[in-house]
Amino acid sequence: MNQSIRNIAIIAHVDHGKTTLVDKLLKEGGVYRANQHVEERAMDSMDLEKEKGITIKAKNTSVHWKDKIVNIVDTPGHADFGGEVERALRMVDGVLLVVDAYDGPQAQTRFVLRKALAHGLKVVIVINKIDRENAEPAKMYEKVLELLMELNATEEQFDAPVVYGSGRDGYMMFHLGEEKKDMTPLFQTILDHVPPPFAKPGEPFHMLVSNIDWSDYVGRIAIGKILGGQAAVGDPVFAIRHADGKRVRAKITKVFEYSGLGTVETAAAVAGNIVGLAGFEDIDIGDTIAASEEQHALPFTQIDPPTLEMQFCVNDGPLVGQEGKLVTTRQLRERLMRELKVNVSIQIEDSEKAGVFNVKARGAMQVAVLVETMRREGFELLVSRPTVIEKRGPGGERLEPYETVWIEVPDECVGTIMQNLANRKGKLTNMEKLAHSTMIEAAITTRGLIGMEIDVVNATSGRGVLSHLFKEYGPYAGEVLTRITGTIIATEAGETTSYALVMVQERGKLFVGPGEQVYEGMIVGENPRNEDISCNAVRAKALTNFRSQGSGVATGLTPATKLSLERAIEYIASDEFVEVTPKSLRLRKRILRETERRKVTRAAKSGE
Repeated sequence: MNQSIRNIAIIAHVDHGKTTLVDKLLKEGGVYRANQHVEERAMDSMDLEKEKGITIKAKNTSVHWKDKIVNIVDTPGHADFGGEVERALRMVDGVLLVVDAYDGPQAQTRFVLRKALAHGLKVVIVINKIDRENAEPAKMYEKVLELLMELNATEEQFDAPVVYGSGRDGYMMFHLGEEKKDMTPLFQTILDHVPPPFAKPGEPFHMLVSNIDWSDYVGRIAIGKILGGQAAVGDPVFAIRHADGKRVRAKITKVFEYSGLGTVETAAAVAGNIVGLAGFEDIDIGDTIAASEEQHALPFTQIDPPTLEMQFCVNDGPLVGQEGKLVTTRQLRERLMRELKVNVSIQIEDSEKAGVFNVKARGAMQVAVLVETMRREGFELLVSRPTVIEKRGPGGERLEPYETVWIEVPDECVGTIMQNLANRKGKLTNMEKLAHSTMIEAAITTRGLIGMEIDVVNATSGRGVLSHLFKEYGPYAGEVLTRITGTIIATEAGETTSYALVMVQERGKLFVGPGEQVYEGMIVGENPRNEDISCNAVRAKALTNFRSQGSGVATGLTPATKLSLERAIEYIASDEFVEVTPKSLRLRKRILRETERRKVTRAAKSGE
């Protein structure tokens, strides 16, 4: 045991204040100079994390407090990134369970707490945001205790210490009503209740790779907690592959320790510490690094399987290559295989068709983040609508994934949401009246959940909050209607004109504005009826001596609706694609030519 080190993960539901709390711990741990400008949510280092206001990747940092090193892993709070949470828990000995003093334990709180308890980790409860209006910290602490009982916590885990405070305002208290001073109560509770890491300094070096980082200078960096011995630069080691058990000889070229928001090189690292090691040509999450060839591989926790599948395809549209530089099958395949190395919760397979890859993931948000990252790197690709991964039961029956969904909505919107749930074949399991809203709990198929978050946002004018958690595989629920509208499809290629779009908008809602490039088979709008219609969006007004082109037309044009990437992926039907480029998002039919689409439709009907 290394008494000077504590390894903790911060777990919570999305938006309960984990990353802001880490900011304050870093500040009080002396990471920042007194006069240094401190960026908010400093741990959310990815551009996408800053824009979305959520944590996507689990990240390590380190704080020094009273000659002790506190290694902190900040974990995501969104269910789609559960793989990141599970990996982080392999490196730590305790967790800070952050709970909002107004919202209380939510869906992801349940998910991450169940995982932490299964790992036998010590829990420190942090009731955060007690400064919020209508906050009920004492009541929320009771709810956390109820959740611990529900999840079969041991007696020791149930007796978890609690602190109250505000991460944003930088204070914690042992008891409500105490002086609001600083973060000392939280630091003291961590040192008193989280055990030092279980490690054997006298034994040969042993480490499980829980995360992978990349450096342009040293290549792949294996991150994990040293369970035995020490790691020094120049040491010969063996990498034991998780996939096939193969043992590969390597040599440690760099050792990195975490300090504040960065890493520092060190000559050697001791047992119990969380470190990064370089010197491996090929190393994956779940592999074991050992001092000798005879040592055993360390067990790696199986991660919950993906429930959604999508196709990533090479862009074959008429505008290919105009906005992105990375457009070939080889480039797309290499990028997806690289993602597979650092993201253990997705699966990628080659399909029977050239240039088409099947990507399996936890949820649409996880895939949207990958696609958004790729488009920023210069990729162009086509993405299909998510489909659920089905299974066969013991008797050969058809099974599909079900989820538990929690929806918090204003009281006046309950009827609309209940109707939406019924349309998607959701079954109400509980309803609870809160201070200013209603919490609806229901069981619903993963298929029925696709696109529902947007419906909730629209129905509640942005005031509704939806969270969900995988429940089980159950009997196939039959057809679920998630889109009741058709589309308006362009018949001609060219630049859209105001004159043409004014006539198109009489048929429905526009997705494109004037002056945009369209092509045959591209979706330019939404038809309120459940059928597809074709139109010419590039028609120009004939010129005469009496009237200039387009005059008086644009005044009647409604601004186009622009879908976000996540909304577009959930919006499209099974015979459609989202075309993603660094500058544009376009919706299109899989088969662009109208005559070919008709042939396929006729063939499908005659084959029934």
